[in-house]
Amino acid sequence: MNRKNHANSLLSTITGPEDIKRLSIRELIALSGEIREFLINTVSNTGGHIAPNLGVVELTLALHRVYDTPRDKIIWDVGHQTYVHKILTGRKGRFHTLRQMDGLSGFPKTEESEYDAFNTGHSSTSISAALGMARARDLKGENYHVAAVIGDGALTGGMAFEALNDAGNARTNLLIVLNDNGMSIAPNVGGISRYLSRLRMRPFYYKTRESIQSLLDRKLPKSGKHVRRILHRIKSTMKSFLMPSMFFEDLGFRYFGPIDGHNIREMIRVLEHARTMKGPVLVHVCTVKGKGYRYAEEKPNVFHGIAPFEIETGELKNNGGESYSQVFGRKICELAKDDPDIVAITAAMPDGTGLNPFRESFSRRFYDVGIAEQHAVTFAAGLAKGGIKPVVAIYSTFLQRAYDQMLHDVALQNLHVVFAIDRAGVVGDDGETHQGIYDIAYIKTMPNFTLMAPASPRELEMMLAYAVSVHKGPIAIRYPRGTGSEIEALKQPITYGKGLVVREGKDVTLVAPGNFLRMALKTAALLEEEGISCEVINPRFIKPLDKQLLRTSIGKTGRVVVMEDGIVSGGFGSSVLEFLNGERIPARSLLMGFPDEPIPHGDRNLLYRKYGLDPQAMRDRIRDFLKASGKKEDGHAKGTP
Repeated sequence: MNRKNHANSLLSTITGPEDIKRLSIRELIALSGEIREFLINTVSNTGGHIAPNLGVVELTLALHRVYDTPRDKIIWDVGHQTYVHKILTGRKGRFHTLRQMDGLSGFPKTEESEYDAFNTGHSSTSISAALGMARARDLKGENYHVAAVIGDGALTGGMAFEALNDAGNARTNLLIVLNDNGMSIAPNVGGISRYLSRLRMRPFYYKTRESIQSLLDRKLPKSGKHVRRILHRIKSTMKSFLMPSMFFEDLGFRYFGPIDGHNIREMIRVLEHARTMKGPVLVHVCTVKGKGYRYAEEKPNVFHGIAPFEIETGELKNNGGESYSQVFGRKICELAKDDPDIVAITAAMPDGTGLNPFRESFSRRFYDVGIAEQHAVTFAAGLAKGGIKPVVAIYSTFLQRAYDQMLHDVALQNLHVVFAIDRAGVVGDDGETHQGIYDIAYIKTMPNFTLMAPASPRELEMMLAYAVSVHKGPIAIRYPRGTGSEIEALKQPITYGKGLVVREGKDVTLVAPGNFLRMALKTAALLEEEGISCEVINPRFIKPLDKQLLRTSIGKTGRVVVMEDGIVSGGFGSSVLEFLNGERIPARSLLMGFPDEPIPHGDRNLLYRKYGLDPQAMRDRIRDFLKASGKKEDGHAKGTP
């Protein structure tokens, strides 16, 4: 698909939702094709969530055709499928800045547009938020519509069921659109997925039921009670015979569907009808993830969220080396060959976490529990209690959803569960809801937990082998997105609680866990050019600290700088300060990491530069720190720190 001139296209005339209300159905169908072409051309350059957005083009057009946004509120679950929504709400001209520094977010942002009703980035939140907004509307006596758009993948999250339970009992006017494409990121799993599959295969019941209901609502006079009772019995009998368990209706929702989510005429008809109904309504829409782009339809999991790609081939434009996720996936397979007690658990992320090879090789020991991080962790605790060695692979940003389960079910019982924390540190393009910068601060406060951070792929392999085969008790390994390279000094075996000196120096100690070790070494080289001698430590263990190593090095230099890919508040540097204070070591200190504020989207290197965490900025900050703490120009410290 090639880039075309859109000067005379329908898309060029769309400046806001009001413009699509004047279009005919035929024009809306044509506009759908133009939007898909625009999406593919743009996202092939920026990267992003292309497959989810290709699947909701007609659905988004229908919603904005029927509802009066921004007065009416549309809450998008997860929010990665809002690109079409952004295009239709006045942001088409800035769409080329998608996920770029200071550009459009890849998720809904209330600060970005009044059409974005609620910030989202994590799954299964939309129904709760929409119900809250609907009840707020009712309490204030206001008059507008509230709709939540949630995927069948997000519906596997426990929070969605909690909200459905409440909403079905609320009698509050609320629309839920269930976008059913059989996928989250990977193909959906579990009982709900099977249930929705059965619904998709039984459209006859719903079409007949809707015809009967329409007759009851509009055609029969109120006085025709006898006929109405007969039709009600027919409807109930059909339901019992064809659908012995109608989950959504039993919860209290009026259910419509399943309907073709790519049929604009049908979508508009059903949504207009749902808009007039009282109480909670659920519209079940079936869509195709990746619709209209062959490669995305064939591999929706790959094109769920993808880096820039070649439109003609679907191949990545810059395909780097083996990522940390792939290293993890390869190593856990090697370990599992020799240890039948090892199992792997993921929460709907077998692709992203690198566990596809494990699933293929050890299918009976692989568990994809759906978008259910809380369940994944307590499930792992149960496995550990039964003598199994569970390895739980979850992105840092999603693991925080299971905080209580980590503390209550794993830490307090001192169970041997291994956590592989992928995408630790800033992830960049996905922005504030996905930055993995909080895990250090909360995990290090949990009793019995050990926390490690590899500085190279080989070190990740060694740490994983140690965590699974040697360690006893809760243990987590945090590692970054993307690729890494080897550092010769890191090849020493893992010893519990012990770090390494990877560069000797005398003026200042630089302590940098994980991927920031490379930053520290580059910074040390820059400072060396200015006559400042840096000792660089790879702590390996964030918890526990290697106190003896720190005591020796800081005792020599009198100054310590901690660099970390996480928040400063409560982070690894705080542990070092607690150590210095507890041991009454008279050293000057400088902590460098991310501040206590949301970290926006943008290229990781640009974010490091923005927050003074690139080697050049850290060199300048350390130089100023040493000057303020009494370092002489000849590179030697003076007096007592």
